[in-house]
Amino acid sequence: MKKTFNITSSDALLITDIQKDFLPGGALPVEGGNEIIPVLNEYIRRFEDAKAHVFASRDWHPPNHISFKSQGGPWPPHCVQGTNGAKFSPELKLPAGIVVISKATNPEHESYSVFDGTSFAHELRMCDVKRLFVGGLATDYCVVNTVLDARKLGYETVVLLDATLGINKQPGDVDRAIESMLKAGAEQATNDDFPDTVDKLPLGEAEPDKMEDKDSERAAVKKKARMRPRGSSKRIRTENTK
Repeated sequence: MKKTFNITSSDALLITDIQKDFLPGGALPVEGGNEIIPVLNEYIRRFEDAKAHVFASRDWHPPNHISFKSQGGPWPPHCVQGTNGAKFSPELKLPAGIVVISKATNPEHESYSVFDGTSFAHELRMCDVKRLFVGGLATDYCVVNTVLDARKLGYETVVLLDATLGINKQPGDVDRAIESMLKAGAEQATNDDFPDTVDKLPLGEAEPDKMEDKDSERAAVKKKARMRPRGSSKRIRTENTK
């Protein structure tokens, strides 16, 4: 029987690293990374409607970070503190006052997990979060490491497969990442696994048309998510400021 996920106030959504440098045209782009933004926006809407918690993470590297090729690391400079490439995509509809978790701020330490060296675990405890939903970039780096740490800390964890994309630097990296998350006890979900909500507006002459427009928009997002491949390719599937 198909499981339905009902969002409650003890749930949290984590939007992982939707930054310009990880999107097409950026310093370290995930191919098609911008395609999951409308899907993430739909999840943000769901969690806001349910009065649940929404967090966003970002890489926030110093210029001499150990992960950069100039320092002997594997990556080109990306998401350097204060640069345009470190900004969130303007297409991402983050809620006002969202708590942003900055990671990988220590120049001598790489941090893929949003829990590594940050206040994220404390923020979740303060909000009495029991279950964490994770989407964003990239499946085989920050998403997988965050999910595995969440499971180690005892959180029920759900990977939003229609709202993540991977790099797949080595063939099979994304498949292995997903397998390791599921093996650790994480669940997987897409937008189809959440019940649709109806806006509670008084019905007047204009409201039915508005509701029909919203239903059409949401159906388009869900259709696009369903069309996204989930095979072995790249498409499987802290602070208060931007």
